[in-house]
Amino acid sequence: MSEIIKVGMADLKTCLSPNALTTLGLGSCIGIAISDPVAGVGGLAHIMLPDSTAIRNGGNIAKFADTGITELVRQMEALGARRTRMKAKLAGGATMFATSAKSDMVQIGLRNAEASAKKLKELGIPVVAQDTGANYGRTVIFYPETGAYVIRAVGKPERTI
Repeated sequence: MSEIIKVGMADLKTCLSPNALTTLGLGSCIGIAISDPVAGVGGLAHIMLPDSTAIRNGGNIAKFADTGITELVRQMEALGARRTRMKAKLAGGATMFATSAKSDMVQIGLRNAEASAKKLKELGIPVVAQDTGANYGRTVIFYPETGAYVIRAVGKPERTI
């Protein structure tokens, strides 16, 4: 019997197939799902901010795209995954509050998505699918065994990427 492991906000977890990972409430946050299908290893990070160097007290590495993704990959490699086989999928990064302002705080979802894609590119991990942007929150379930990333949003049809 497989288990669905919960990932909190500013958190990250790994698992072995056939287990799955889920996180709730991705608004401007990004859910980065990474899998190595050969090793049967998966990981999910729920990041809140793009850059740990922009904050004085950046102690929680899972909170930031730059440090959280690096740690997620490290933990996956410790379970036997190989970076050369890893593939990533992204969800979240919404603009949750309608406004005409273009400030960095309002655009945090977009900045999170861009920072996540940039870090994955630096690590040589391709982003093979994403469901980011728009103005609604998402809940996701990631099944590393199949690579299915199920995305649920209120008032929207369920999507699998």
